[in-house]
Amino acid sequence: MNHRKRVLVLWLAEILLLLAGALLAGPPIRAESVQEAMRDAVLHDINQVSLFGLKEVNPGLVSAFLVTVALLVLAAWIHVFVIPRFQYVPGKLQLVLEEVVGLFDRMAKTNSPHRNGFLGVYLFSAGAYIFVGTLFELLGVQAVAARGHPVTLPAPLSDVNAAIALGCLSYLIILSGGIAGNGTGGIKRTLKEFSLPISMSFRLFGALLSGLLVTELVYYYVHLSFVLPVVVGVLFTLLHALIQTYVLTMLTALYYGEVSEPAHRKGGQ
Repeated sequence: MNHRKRVLVLWLAEILLLLAGALLAGPPIRAESVQEAMRDAVLHDINQVSLFGLKEVNPGLVSAFLVTVALLVLAAWIHVFVIPRFQYVPGKLQLVLEEVVGLFDRMAKTNSPHRNGFLGVYLFSAGAYIFVGTLFELLGVQAVAARGHPVTLPAPLSDVNAAIALGCLSYLIILSGGIAGNGTGGIKRTLKEFSLPISMSFRLFGALLSGLLVTELVYYYVHLSFVLPVVVGVLFTLLHALIQTYVLTMLTALYYGEVSEPAHRKGGQ
């Protein structure tokens, strides 16, 4: 117990010494003002990175490629090495995988009892991409900007283009459910919700961007850059990952179930 107390005291003393040294040294020289840093976090028009030397792109696009490749590699590894070893009495990894897959499968069956096979697959895929993509920014992966200075890769969906793409894709999935369930009548049902892809896209973008801006602001000022960024960054990122994964998948499942429900059944009820 005494040893633990000494370690804790030394750890706190080191933090206080680092904080005092940073305050005495004064603020570091910044290549850009806080206004420019916040503006670039939204527009991504300054700290762009080179994509294989062919074109300068937003850092979020590079993040999207890395997250996609990581998920594909992980899926291949699970398919080849994990699933063949599943047992009747599940282990920890098998239990986690079954629970996650079952969560989205139950969401699809609950909200769309008529056509839910493909819906469950899409909900799992979209949910995994949102969750992993949001947590990606916690890794602090660095890239070299076109200007030559390092830049931290953000979450893919903090780029409005990525959020719009995912929102429109979800809307197309909902449209496919309407066509499969009711033909041309399903198209009319889906097109009535013309604002749905816009609301889904900007809800996702706004939530992730707010967390990015708060974290960026905390890291910018040196007197806030000890301990607080860890709490703010982890809590904001984890909270947004969970909430946005649930919100987008639940909205997709709800609207998919509504437009795919047979018209005669709905009228009879």
